[in-house]
Amino acid sequence: MTTNDFPGSDGSPLGPVDTHVESFLTHFHAAGYAGRTVRLKRSIAASFARWTMHEQVAVDDLNESHIVAFVGRSPRRGKAQVRFELATLRSFLQHLRAEAGVQIPALPIEPSPAEELRCRYVDYLRSERGLAENSIRVYSPYIRDFLRQLASGSGSISPAGLEALTVQDYLLHDIRGRSSEYSRLLATALRSFLRFLFLRGETAIDLSPSVPMVRRWRQGTVPTFISSEEVERALSAPDQSTPGGLRDHAILLLLARLGLRAGEVVALELSDIRWRAGEIVVRGKGRVLDRLPLLSEVGEALAAYLRSGRGKSESRRVFLRTWAPRIGLAGHAAVTHIVRKALAKAEVHPPKRIAAHLFRHSLATRMIRNGASMAEISEVLRHRSQNSTAIYAKVAFESLRGVARAWPATGGER
Repeated sequence: MTTNDFPGSDGSPLGPVDTHVESFLTHFHAAGYAGRTVRLKRSIAASFARWTMHEQVAVDDLNESHIVAFVGRSPRRGKAQVRFELATLRSFLQHLRAEAGVQIPALPIEPSPAEELRCRYVDYLRSERGLAENSIRVYSPYIRDFLRQLASGSGSISPAGLEALTVQDYLLHDIRGRSSEYSRLLATALRSFLRFLFLRGETAIDLSPSVPMVRRWRQGTVPTFISSEEVERALSAPDQSTPGGLRDHAILLLLARLGLRAGEVVALELSDIRWRAGEIVVRGKGRVLDRLPLLSEVGEALAAYLRSGRGKSESRRVFLRTWAPRIGLAGHAAVTHIVRKALAKAEVHPPKRIAAHLFRHSLATRMIRNGASMAEISEVLRHRSQNSTAIYAKVAFESLRGVARAWPATGGER
């Protein structure tokens, strides 16, 4: 049976599911989806509605299993089409639940004890520790793997039975062959998780001190930076005659002129730009709000993007995706991609891995070479500790040459 074989193929409303198809599509129109994409989604949703009538599935009984059955009715389609149908119908199901007021039971999925404990830890990091979402995404996988390993033996999780030796054995086994950065992050995540267990009364003693410290040489490297001339070439790389180019140019200016972090650029909202006061509110680490001056060059780039490049969207984020859905950027990786694209077009090739922090490092390097003090650099970069700023002292190579003693010549003569 094909789509048109279902009753009501003349387009007339058939029942409760059919009546929600058009309201479901309103979101995609507002999000800037192409007309062809919206028509495809309408066809899939309407076909699903007719299928539910043909199979005599009551609206209140709909769940994920019905979506799988509908999509699997014709096994000869390509994987891309199947994924598109699944994504569309899952969104449709969410629309019926949340917006249309239809009570649809979800499939009962009992989380494992390990997953339930990991979720409670994530909630603790978010609500009580105030960690940024990016930090949570870093810690969570380490703890997920740790709990899975604990459950692999007996199939259950018993925090009360945890011992220091168990934690240490896991750490030493897991970091074998890994980088020093991986080892450091794993140790940090384990200490944080063990403190959480103790604070929640899951363990009788605090086991976090039992996690060995991973040696890391403080300020062992010089920050990667590019010259002022290379920065300007990168800033000129985006094509400002296009909406995407206007967006990328404004983002690069925020990185290069104000030293913003990638996550801070992503989190910037329309209300954070205080045009009359001439300042920008930046949502920094630890949910701290900082106010930075809205430099004229930055303000002009932001105004040009908001006026001619951003377009309409329900999102309050300043910077949106260029393709539908027209919502805020997915994360710091999107900003890093913009940086890499601009540097490649400008033919700038840094010696190390490219990241959005490259412009932040370059700003600090330029400041210190122009005579700025460590306190001034710390204030611009909004460091909470002077130790974070001290590493930039290494880039003042000319000043360091002036205080270095000459190397003795052969025989001790100078």
